[in-house]
Amino acid sequence: MKRLFLIAAALTAATTTSAREYTVTSPDGKIEVKVSTQPELRWSLSRAGERLLEPSRIGLTLAGEAPLGVAPAVRSVRTSAIDTRSTAEVPTKFRELHDRCNELLIAFRGDWAVRLRVYDNGAAYRFETARRGKTVVEDETAEFNFASDNDTYWTRERNPDFISHCEAFFERKRLSELERSVYAYLPVYFATPGGTRMVVTETDLEDYPCMFLFGGEGRRLRAEFPPVVLESRLKEGSDRNEEFLRKADYIAVTEGTRTYPWRVVTVDENDRALLENYLPYQLASKAVEGDASWVRPGKISWDWWNGLNVYGVDFEAGVNTATYKYFIDFAARYGLEYILLDEGWSVSTLNIREPRREVDLKEIVRYGNEKGVGVILWTLWNPMKKDLTGILDTYRDWGVKGIKIDFMQRSDQEMVNFYEQIARAAYDRGLLVDFHGSFKPAGLQRKYPNVLSFEGVYGMENDKCSKDITPAHDCVLPFTRMVAGPMDYTPGATVNATAADFSVSWSHPMSQGTRAHQAALYVIYESPLQMLCDSPSHYLRTPEFTGFIAAVPTVWDQTAALHASAGEYAAVARRNGDRWYIGAITDWTGRDMEIDLSFLGEGRYRMQYFADGVNADSYAQDFRTGEREVTREDKLNVRLASGGGWAAILTPVK
Repeated sequence: MKRLFLIAAALTAATTTSAREYTVTSPDGKIEVKVSTQPELRWSLSRAGERLLEPSRIGLTLAGEAPLGVAPAVRSVRTSAIDTRSTAEVPTKFRELHDRCNELLIAFRGDWAVRLRVYDNGAAYRFETARRGKTVVEDETAEFNFASDNDTYWTRERNPDFISHCEAFFERKRLSELERSVYAYLPVYFATPGGTRMVVTETDLEDYPCMFLFGGEGRRLRAEFPPVVLESRLKEGSDRNEEFLRKADYIAVTEGTRTYPWRVVTVDENDRALLENYLPYQLASKAVEGDASWVRPGKISWDWWNGLNVYGVDFEAGVNTATYKYFIDFAARYGLEYILLDEGWSVSTLNIREPRREVDLKEIVRYGNEKGVGVILWTLWNPMKKDLTGILDTYRDWGVKGIKIDFMQRSDQEMVNFYEQIARAAYDRGLLVDFHGSFKPAGLQRKYPNVLSFEGVYGMENDKCSKDITPAHDCVLPFTRMVAGPMDYTPGATVNATAADFSVSWSHPMSQGTRAHQAALYVIYESPLQMLCDSPSHYLRTPEFTGFIAAVPTVWDQTAALHASAGEYAAVARRNGDRWYIGAITDWTGRDMEIDLSFLGEGRYRMQYFADGVNADSYAQDFRTGEREVTREDKLNVRLASGGGWAAILTPVK
C-alpha cells in the first residue's frame, strides 16, 4: 500500500472531460482495455481481436459516501508509457525484470482514481483514494464478465467465513457449470475457446483482505471479501482452529489516502507463455530498504513427511538431538543449506520458546553451524501473534535461521496485516520466513526478500492421507497456484508408485508417478526455499537421485518454457549462472517430447540427465542416468513414462 497519492499532482496536463469511454493498449498493440464511466465504471478486455472480458463493473464503497464507480464524474485523464528495468532480489523466474506497459490514470471528482496498466501479457487495475485519517471500506465491486463460456480450474471452497488453508483440489469446469455455493480462492485459471489463457489474481496486497471469486451466474464471476473479524476464539480442544464470534459489516478500516491492491489478469496466447508470466511479481512493491545480502535461498532436509523414520543407525529415531544431528550430517554431505524442525520440537505447540527435553536445540544449532547447515523452526501462528518480537528475539539469539509459520487459515484484513508484521519483524532480525497454512503469495515476497515461500497449495504432504496428488494434479499447479508466486509443494519422494500400486500411508508415505517425475519437479516448481521431503536414510541409499536434486538451485536468472498443456504436461528450462536446468513432467499418459536446446548459449555443454527407466511404466522407481555433450543446435527426443518425468543439468564445457 502506497501512502503516496497523486491524483492532483500527477494529472498536470489534465482537464475536465466529457468523454465516457477510454482506451489503452499494450505496447505491442495486441491487448486492448476499454474503460467506460457511465452509468457505472466498467472495464473490458480483448486480445488480438478476441473478446475476453465484456464490460465488467468495478468500484469501491466507503462508509458515509456514495459508491465510488456509480455515475462517476471524470475530472482528468492521463496516459503514459512505462519502460523500466530492475533486478529481483530473490529471482524465481528472471533476475532482470522489464516493466514495460502503457498506463491509463482516470481521476474522478471526490478525490479518487483508477489506474490501469496494460502489458504485452496482461492487464491490471487498482483504486486510489485521498482521504484524511482512516476510512472504512464497506465493500469492493469486482466483476469478471467473460465473453465466452471458458474452461477454468476451480477450487472447492465452501466455508462461509473464508477459513481455508487454500489447499483445494482443482476441478476443470466450464463457467456455466459453477455453483454459487462453491467459491474459489486466487489465482484462478481460464482457457478460452480461441486458445487464450488467462489467470486472475491480485498483488500488492496490504492492509486489506484477500479477494475470492464466486460463480453461479453463467459466464460472470463476482468478487467477495472476508469481513473484519471483531472477536474470535480458539475452538474448544483446539490449539489452532478458530471460530468467529463477531464480524463487522465492512471489509477494512484503513488509511484514507492509499493505493489498493492490483486486480491482475494475465493474458497469454497459450499455456507455454503463461509459464514465463511474472506480472504479479513485477506489479508488487519493491523491496524495503536495507541490506538483504544475508538472505540465503536453498534446500531443506525436512522431517515431518517422513515421520523422522531413519534407519541403519545406532540411536533410537525420533524427536531428539541425535536424529536431528543425523539430518544435519545428511544435509552437509549433499550441500543442503538447512534442516527443518517441524511440529513437535517444542514442549507444546503453544509454548514455542522452550524445546522439549529430548531436543538440545543449542547443541543442534552449534553442530549445524559447524557443518554449514542452518536450522529452521516450525511455529504455530497464534502464540507468535501474542508475542511476535519476544519469540523472534529468542530465535535470533539461539542462532536459528528462520521460521516456518503455520495454520493461519484466514484471509481477512487482520491476518493480511499479520503476515506483513511477521515479514518485517523477521527481516529486522535476519530470519527467513516460510508461510504454511497460508493464502497464496500476493507481493509480500518482493517487498520482503526474506519471505522465501508460501504453501497455499494442495501439495505432496497430502500423499500421507489422500490419493489426490497425482501426476495430473502436478501438471495443473504451474498454471494455477504457481502463477501467484513461490510454492512450497515439498517434493523429493524416493518411494514412488504407479496408479495401481499407490497406497496411503501416514508413517511411510509414497508419491504417485515416477522417480524422474520427482527429479523434474525441482526444476519446474518455483520455491527459493525448497524441501527434500523424504528420509535421509532413503536418500543415502539412492545417491544418483539425491546428488541430482541436491545440485538443482532454487533461484533462477532466466526461464524458457518449452512445452505446456495445463493438466497434461509441462517442460521448462531455467538458467542459474552459466548452467541450464531442464525439467519435464507428464500426467498418467506416457508421451514422447522433443526438447529443442536453442535456448543455450554458444559452445558445447555437458548434459547430465535423469530419466525414466525402461520399466518405469510398471515400476515407478525405475530410472536411468547418463551424460553426453550437446550444443544449441541439438534437439533431444525424450520418453516420459506414465506419470513420468525427465530432467537435465547442462554445464558449459570450458
